[in-house]
Amino acid sequence: MKTLVVPTDFSSVSVNALNYAVDMARAINAGIVLLHVYNVPVPYTDTPISEVAAISPEEMKRTAEERLEEVKNNLIRVTSGQLTVYTEARLGEAMDELEAVCKSVEPFAVIMGSHGTTGLERLIMGSTTLTVIRHLKYPVIVVPPGTSYHTITKIGLACDFKDVVETPVVYIKNIVKEFSAELYVLNVNYEEDDKEYKEETTVDSAYLETMLEEVKPLFIFLNKKDVVEGINEFAEKNGLDLVMIIPKKHRLIDSLFHKSRSKELVTHSHIPIVSIHE
Repeated sequence: MKTLVVPTDFSSVSVNALNYAVDMARAINAGIVLLHVYNVPVPYTDTPISEVAAISPEEMKRTAEERLEEVKNNLIRVTSGQLTVYTEARLGEAMDELEAVCKSVEPFAVIMGSHGTTGLERLIMGSTTLTVIRHLKYPVIVVPPGTSYHTITKIGLACDFKDVVETPVVYIKNIVKEFSAELYVLNVNYEEDDKEYKEETTVDSAYLETMLEEVKPLFIFLNKKDVVEGINEFAEKNGLDLVMIIPKKHRLIDSLFHKSRSKELVTHSHIPIVSIHE
């Protein structure tokens, strides 16, 4: 059975991501691993902490497990027992524990929420999610606040056609086939004459097309100075349901880390982002 790992801190943002994950799990016949990572508070004062005020790791674990069990029971109830849910409460650093769980279950995807209200750019405010996108080698689906799951029929892949041989085509094909979706390969590149693209771009796109031919990709060349704006406009106009990015290959993710920028990947923050690595 496929598995979706869903980290939660029980906030409204993570609850929304969990709701998205539940609906996706039911659509693709997957189980869910609900993960909560907690830390023992470190005092930043020389003043002794009273025994009453101090919370032991054992107490924190018990509280976390109780909350997870409550969420699990509620999910089983609302899905009439048709959803398999496992829970994990772990002491440690979020990224380390998430990676350990993923190594154990080899998930179809990790699903987590972004912080803020304006899409991927606001994701910067959620340092845990940002760290996961940058470093976790498993696919991560980032769900913007207020976004609910609906049938996935159109998936975008942001691609700059650099080192296409390293493109994670296996996962790309798997996710496209899983949802029987259309795949749009999006390349944003500004040229004074939008009919002229560099020869190497044409060669690389042809090579990538061969690698992905099984899922019949549609190649879209967008003549825009701003990568984010180009993908943003296409996603909005064409109703994309997911947009895949490759953080270490594509400059898109880095372009969003400059504080001076005010554009978000998706205008209305309704389109989840899928982070995949080579």
